[in-house]
Amino acid sequence: MSFSVYLSGEIHTEWRDEIQRGAEAAGLDVVFSAPVTDHPASDAAGDHLGENDSKFWRDHQSSKVNAIRTRTLIEKSDLVVVRFGDKYKQWNAAFDAGYCAALGKPYVTLHDEDIIHPLKEVDAEAQAWCTTTDQVVETLRYVLEA
Repeated sequence: MSFSVYLSGEIHTEWRDEIQRGAEAAGLDVVFSAPVTDHPASDAAGDHLGENDSKFWRDHQSSKVNAIRTRTLIEKSDLVVVRFGDKYKQWNAAFDAGYCAALGKPYVTLHDEDIIHPLKEVDAEAQAWCTTTDQVVETLRYVLEA
C-alpha cells in the first residue's frame, strides 16, 4: 500500500528529514509533502500581489496564498503529521490539526510531554500522539504493513 503523508508544523528543526530517512530505511512506500519551510519565502508569498503598508494585510495576503498549497496537500494526503516544537508557538500547526479534524482526515501529533496541557484538545482528536520521529515511522510502518 502506498501512502501520502503531509508533514505540518514547526520549521526550525530537521524532524521532517528524520521521518523521511526513517521511512526510506524501513522500505515504506510513502510520498511526503510539506508547507513551504523557508520562513522568509512563506512570509513573502503574497508580495507579488501588491505592496501593503500594513503588516496585517501583508500577512493576510501571504497566508491566503500559502493556504492554496496547505489545503490542497492536506486534502490529498492519507495522513497528516502535525509537529509542535518547544521554541515557537505554532498557531499554523494547530490550525492544520483543526482543519484535519473538520475534514475527518487522520492526523498524529508530534510533540514533547511539556506541552500536553495546551494541546489537549488537539491531541484528543488525533489518532496518535508521538514524542519521537521514530514513533512516527513505526506508526507508518504498522499502518502500511500490518
